[in-house]
Amino acid sequence: MRRLLAPRALACCALAAVAGLAGACATRDPGVSTAGMPGQLEPIHAAAFTRDLAVFRVSSNGCTSKADVKPFITRLRDTTVITLRRLDEDRCDRPDVEGVQLEWTFEELGIAPGSSVSVNNPYLMRPAEGTQPHS
Repeated sequence: MRRLLAPRALACCALAAVAGLAGACATRDPGVSTAGMPGQLEPIHAAAFTRDLAVFRVSSNGCTSKADVKPFITRLRDTTVITLRRLDEDRCDRPDVEGVQLEWTFEELGIAPGSSVSVNNPYLMRPAEGTQPHS
C-alpha cells in the first residue's frame, strides 16, 4: 500500500517545485571552508528557495528554533553560499523524524532577491520507509 506524503513533506516538495519557477537558483558543492565558524555544521533534511526566501528542514529533538541555527553567508563569484551552523544543542527528548522547518527571507540574509544560492551543508538522507539499508 502506498503511503501519502505527510502535509509538511508535501509543502516542502511544493516549495521546491515553486523555487524552480521563481528565479532563485540553488546548487551544491560550493567549496566553502567552515573553519572558524561558530557552532556545528548542521546536516539538513531539505532546502528550497524562492526568489526571496530560503527554507531549510533540520533535525529536531523537539525544541529546535530559528534562534538555535544561524545561517552564515559567503559570497563567491556568481553565487551566494549559505552555511547553517547549530549554535545551541536541542536537548529535548521528543525527536521529530521529519525535522523542523526554518525560514529566512533573503532580506534577513542580506541577499538580493533572485540571487543564485548554494547550500554548504551535508544532506541527511534516511532510508525510505520499509526498506533495509544496503550492506
